[in-house]
Amino acid sequence: MNEYLLLKWLHVLSSVVLVGTGFGSAFYMFFANRSGSIAAQAVVTRLVVRADWWFTTPAAIFQPLSGLWLAHLAGWPWSTPWLALALGLYLLAGACWLPVVWLQLRMAEMATAAARAATPLPPLYWRYARRWEALGYPAFVAMLAVFYLMVAKPALWH
Repeated sequence: MNEYLLLKWLHVLSSVVLVGTGFGSAFYMFFANRSGSIAAQAVVTRLVVRADWWFTTPAAIFQPLSGLWLAHLAGWPWSTPWLALALGLYLLAGACWLPVVWLQLRMAEMATAAARAATPLPPLYWRYARRWEALGYPAFVAMLAVFYLMVAKPALWH
């Protein structure tokens, strides 16, 4: 396998890890938050934080590095319209994701404390949950658009 194909395989694999882990984590946290079970919320928020550190973060770092390397190997300038738009959307998703990581850390702490003390979650948890969800939607849509751009490589403007 040549360098380009190996890098392309790793790039696709890491994109699946990035978006798949993000979507899976969001799915479980979304429903845990609606379960009425503080114990479930404590477990799920802790695991979501762990998944972000173990899977999402390395993939999020590898994605632009491998993508720009692939563009270089293929001879595409970074100013190629579909590539420039994909990079911009990736930055938008990242700008949403960074505060989400912080929110998840705080939510995990609050849920764990409430589960241990057998007390309700504080109102701040629910404010953070709403922000977490509000940031997740544009990040996910941006990543879907990035997938489209990477596959279709459409002619957007000249």
